[in-house]
This record gives sequence, structure tokens and C-alpha cells, in this order.
Amino acid sequence: MIQHKGLHHVSIIVTDLERSKAFYQKILGLREIERPAFDFPGAWLEVGDSGQQLHLIIHEGETLRTGGIDTRDGHFAIRIANYEAAVAWLQQNEVEFRSKPDSITGFAQIFLLDPDRNIIELNAEMIK
Repeated sequence: MIQHKGLHHVSIIVTDLERSKAFYQKILGLREIERPAFDFPGAWLEVGDSGQQLHLIIHEGETLRTGGIDTRDGHFAIRIANYEAAVAWLQQNEVEFRSKPDSITGFAQIFLLDPDRNIIELNAEMIK
């Protein structure tokens, strides 16, 4: 059996690297880290202090999503410390989102789209 140590990274396709980096750094607070000199454009961002990463990749010809926020579509999730603060921050920055503070999952959820319509879930411990 494979022994897991944790999730290392998730990669997503983006069309405008600078716009996407700005979104993930400003809105979600991710930090850009060093990336090897691949022969294609991209960026690596660190999620918190866990060592987990988000890789942004330019891939010409890739099929991108065109729909809105669909909580059942492919997405990645970032665990956050404070649900209410995240909702307030997204509202302050005029980011469209769908919230589920009392989700049947057992944790509060926020779903939003990045500039390329990739779905992001933010989740936190259930509000009591």
C-alpha cells in the first residue's frame, strides 16, 4: 500500500499569469515561491505554512471552464482559520462567492471563481 504524507500541490490552467498571481496573492494571501526554469510559463504559490502548493500553468489550447460557481464541479479547497473574516474580506474586495455556513459536510464552505473561472473552496470549522 502507498503511504501518504500529504497533498503536495494542485495545478490549474490560467490564461493570464500576472492577473492570476495577483488574484491568488491579494485575495487568498498565497505567497509566490521559487519555480524551476521550465520551458513554459507558470508560477508556484505556497498555501499557508504547510508546504502545500498551488501551481499556475499557462497551457495553450487547454479547455477552460465557462460556467459559473458550481459546487459539484472540479475544484480545490483551502482550509481557512476564520469563516466570517473571509466572507467580509471577499465582500470588501467585491469577489462573487456562494457561502454555505451550515453545510451538511460538517464545515462551513465558501465557493468562488478565480479570473479563469477555476472553482475554489474555502472551508473552516463549523460556526457554532
